[in-house]
Amino acid sequence: MAVSSEVRGHAFALVTILIWGTTFVSTKVLLTEFQPVEILFYRFLIGFIALFALRPRHIKLTLKQEVLCAGAGLTGVTLYFLLENIALVHTTASNVGVIVAVAPFFTAIVSFFAARDERLRPGFFVGFAIAMAGILLMSSQGLAGGTLGDVLAVGAAAVWAVYSVITKKIGTFGYDSIQMTKRTFFWGLLFMLPALGASGFEFGFERFADPLMSANMAFLGLGASATCFVTWNLAIRTLGAVKTSAYIYLVPVITVAASVAILHEPLTALIACGVILTCAGLVISEWGKGSASAAARKGTGRESARQGTVGR
Repeated sequence: MAVSSEVRGHAFALVTILIWGTTFVSTKVLLTEFQPVEILFYRFLIGFIALFALRPRHIKLTLKQEVLCAGAGLTGVTLYFLLENIALVHTTASNVGVIVAVAPFFTAIVSFFAARDERLRPGFFVGFAIAMAGILLMSSQGLAGGTLGDVLAVGAAAVWAVYSVITKKIGTFGYDSIQMTKRTFFWGLLFMLPALGASGFEFGFERFADPLMSANMAFLGLGASATCFVTWNLAIRTLGAVKTSAYIYLVPVITVAASVAILHEPLTALIACGVILTCAGLVISEWGKGSASAAARKGTGRESARQGTVGR
């Protein structure tokens, strides 16, 4: 039974990462007809409706719990995806996919200062420097205006770090993953409203008559949002945060491969070197972190599955 449960956990993590790795490409396709904020709104509206159909019952939270859910919605839904979508307007899907993968660096820094539960080892700073060098290399080879897009992608990664710390706390509430994801989506949609008004949002339902547009929007809303936010949480509950997070290293590789194959984005030698440096920096920064974290938690009685959630 234990083996089959672990296999299920790995399957959840792998499927989630395969989908998340291609979301940048899907968003890039939608940007030909939709504004960044319109993609954001429709994606999470579809996701919220799907989750509401699964869990229509409303659960009552304390004020503190509600505030944390609101914070998760603001950072992990509204701000993160708005920055990511705007970044995709100004740079390639490959660049954005690789850059946002450095979110664990920022998460470690935020955790260190906010919760004091993260130890910043020398290897962390070495890995961070290598990854930043890779990002600068990719930016120097980007399209016109690519630097702005790359900076926005770095901002998205930093915002995601705050979201990760918040959801780590939410994970300790013990509520159903689908219920809490639905609550986060609700707050995210609420915080989007000012951006919708300021950006000249249009419903433009006729755009969904194009099968390519409707298929990509459904992929983001039902697949990448409603399904993957839940499957990732399930993977963490089964495998623990350390094992599950290792799958994040596959995101840049999947994104670059999909961008080159589907969008025909350029893959020069310098861009390839930038991707390799960024991924290498991630691995170096995380090397040995699992055993150190396990030792730090020994005797506390806390499950690694309650360490936090992540999504794309």
